[in-house]
Amino acid sequence: MTRGTGRGRVPAALAAVTAAVAMTLAGCSSSAGTGTEDEGSAPVPAVSGSAPAKAAEKAGAEKAGADKAGTEAAVAAKGGRLGGAGSACELPVTFDLAARWKPKAIELEPDSILADLAEQGTVKMVCEIDAKPAGNIGFLRVWQGEASEDDPQAVLKAFVADDPNASEAAYAQVKAGALAAAEVGYTVHSELMDESKKERAFAVTTPDGPVVVHLGGLDSDEHTAMLPAFELAKKSLTLG
Repeated sequence: MTRGTGRGRVPAALAAVTAAVAMTLAGCSSSAGTGTEDEGSAPVPAVSGSAPAKAAEKAGAEKAGADKAGTEAAVAAKGGRLGGAGSACELPVTFDLAARWKPKAIELEPDSILADLAEQGTVKMVCEIDAKPAGNIGFLRVWQGEASEDDPQAVLKAFVADDPNASEAAYAQVKAGALAAAEVGYTVHSELMDESKKERAFAVTTPDGPVVVHLGGLDSDEHTAMLPAFELAKKSLTLG
């Protein structure tokens, strides 16, 4: 008896729901020709293919491509200027530093053990800007060479070629401030991390020789997080 009564409740409930739906549909039909249906109707949720849905999909795609398109274009907050007389590193160029990044000049004796590590391609490391005070693990390093006829891309190619762990280099002609420049993005296999990581550099030529500004990082995530500091240096660069 109890079981039969329980089963009888299901059709009764369905009948009530059906009646309610029928009344709702009847109400919608009666207002179809009044021209006021938009005023009283509930908002229509976005479905696949609708304008709101397409906008959401586009936003998601843009976010997914931020590493290449958005992050690289972002510029860090300015924390000072480097390269001029009296700054931590006196260079043939000047550029803005990201806030809290700490620069120091690199001066190595020619016969020191580290001298070879501070030379790559046709340039030598002259300045190191530490990102740790800003919360990242990596450096923006400045390299300088002797005056030559090499254009910026030739300087970068020699720089990358001198790293035996570098691969997948992609070069582009860009501007560093108002100066003609070349830029390269590539990967380097890290023996310490046993994985490949992204690195990036740009180069300009000056009367005092070429200058390369290079961004590494502990890994690709750190590198990506520091790209706004790299962009700030590139966009603000001028001859010293």
